[in-house]
Order: sequence, then C-alpha cells, then structure tokens
Amino acid sequence: MVQVAPPWSIVAERSALLVIDMQNDFVREGAPMAVPMARERIPAMQRLVESCRYQAIPVLYTQQVLYDAFQVSPLEVAYQPHLKQAGMRAGSEGIAIIEELAPAVDEVVITKHRYDAFYNTQLETILRNIRGPGVVDTLFIVGTVTNICCESTARSAFMRDFKVVFVSDANGGLDHASHEATLASIGSVFGRVLSTDALIDALH
Repeated sequence: MVQVAPPWSIVAERSALLVIDMQNDFVREGAPMAVPMARERIPAMQRLVESCRYQAIPVLYTQQVLYDAFQVSPLEVAYQPHLKQAGMRAGSEGIAIIEELAPAVDEVVITKHRYDAFYNTQLETILRNIRGPGVVDTLFIVGTVTNICCESTARSAFMRDFKVVFVSDANGGLDHASHEATLASIGSVFGRVLSTDALIDALH
C-alpha cells in the first residue's frame, strides 16, 4: 500500500488547542443537551490539555450561551424547541466548563451564540496574536458536538487558512454514525484527523 505523506507537519510552537463547549449542560448526565459520548471522551481531552499546557501550547475554550430575556440564536431554538425553557443559560452553572477540564486562570474562554466558534467572536483575533502576531497557524479541535459545533468550527478555521487537527477520540458526537461521517469529511479535505495518542506523539 502506498503511503501518502501528510499535507503539512505539526509544529508545536505554531499550534493552539481549542476545547469546544465542554459545558455542564452538554456533558452532565440528565443535562438539557447531554452528549454521552462527550462524557466518555473526557479522559482523552484531559490528556491533551495537560500535554499542551506542559509544552506551553495555548489552550482556549468556547461556551455556547443563550439568554432568558430573548432568543439570541433563534434558529437553533427553532430546531431544538426544548431550549426555549432551559439549557446553556447565561449566569447558570449549565454554561460553566466542566470541572475536569476547568480553564486555568490565564486561559481564554470565548462566548459564542452560533455553532461556529469564529462567527462574531474574538477567536480569530486572539489566535492570530496569542503567541505573537501571525505565529499560530495550526488549531487542534476537541469537544462537542462532533458534527455540529466542532465540525462547523473546523471548516471555518480551514476557510481562514488555519491547519486543522481534528482529534478523533477527543470529540464527542450524538451518535457514532454522525461522528464517523464528520471524521471522514474533515479528513478528506478540511484537515488532518488524528487520535489523541498520535497527536501527542507528533508534538513530542
């Protein structure tokens, strides 16, 4: 079998890790948007966060936030009507990043109101400068939901010329079929799909 060379190399000094929406309302059992696979993938995410911190690779987080006073993401609520009553509400414990992945004091948390973490947020500006102007060109993506917020953000990163590493066993989907479909799509044209072990090995 012919071995195809990767389209680009992973350089730790030019990389950043993005942890997407690992919030109580997405992870805890019985929560409004609970994703069991995301809960199962916490240990892999922890390993990668710890590895990145050890190598001084910036770790950033996102939080999906809704409001009681008005619908800041009306189409999201239209497709998921249960969100009219509860879920990801500003000021609640539900929007907090889970304790197992709690951000360090100096780590950035991006508030977002759409699946794509780049849309109308500070994410791109921060990535372009967090290691010095123009240094970061590679983004590792972990979190939930695989085929919704994680995939949307990965595609958006690609459109902005970031090299994307989508971590196969550190993303949690609603089901295995949609999870695997996203891995196939990202791996074919939008980025590299690696396991946690493979990415950590590449960083070392």
